[in-house]
Amino acid sequence: MTLLEHDRYCDEIAHQVGQLRAVVTSGADLSATVPTCPDWSLEDLVRHTGGALRWVELLVRTRAGEEIPVERVPGRAGPKARGDAAALDAWLAESGVAVVAALKEAGPDAKVWSWAGIPTAGFWARRMTHEITVHRADAALAAGLPYGVAPEVAADALDEWLQIVEFVQRTVPGHAARELRGAGRSIHLHATDTAAGLNAEWLIELTEDGVAWRRGHERATVALRGPLTSVLLAFYRRLPLDAPELQVLGERELLEFWLERATFG
Repeated sequence: MTLLEHDRYCDEIAHQVGQLRAVVTSGADLSATVPTCPDWSLEDLVRHTGGALRWVELLVRTRAGEEIPVERVPGRAGPKARGDAAALDAWLAESGVAVVAALKEAGPDAKVWSWAGIPTAGFWARRMTHEITVHRADAALAAGLPYGVAPEVAADALDEWLQIVEFVQRTVPGHAARELRGAGRSIHLHATDTAAGLNAEWLIELTEDGVAWRRGHERATVALRGPLTSVLLAFYRRLPLDAPELQVLGERELLEFWLERATFG
């Protein structure tokens, strides 16, 4: 597995912020419920995302050696007035510019606290790329707008998600991901539309010691096939397995078992 370049992550954050801003200013109902995050309105989702960007900006800019409580992040909550698309857009734009500047100034190897055992600014560049990429999908779904993402970014988001599942399984006692074990069961992800030179297939094995995965085309207990963006969204539980562009071949119950347990919290 090869990571994207640090500058590529930074540029993608800027791009995704621009795309999310376009949703905010599209005339979409900011009070609409986000179907994939039903506890949030569209405005709640945007405030969460911008607040996360500001939190990471502070971590990286100060080279934090320990977690900073979110309550100490200046401007994290966003504009005082709700329902003001122009103010929300300006705040989100400022959040994006600040975090990209901090990440670029730091470089990928700067020491910064993280929750995943990778204490570098590079970790945060990658994490924020995929945080905003997936939450922009949530926003697009809430607003009824189209969604797309660059193939190399989508593939890296799947890699990162699998690494997070591995990390949580190893380190979080009692987490549902610890149930993802058992020899002889495997999942194959197969993107059907990727450009030449991009290996967008994955084999995920549930072993007695935990999850193991690699990119490649191999037979599995169950396979999820479809366009790369759709596979990404289904694996992040943003798209139902019954979506017309997806195919599930083999033991669907195993894929459902995975999706119920492979979560952040």
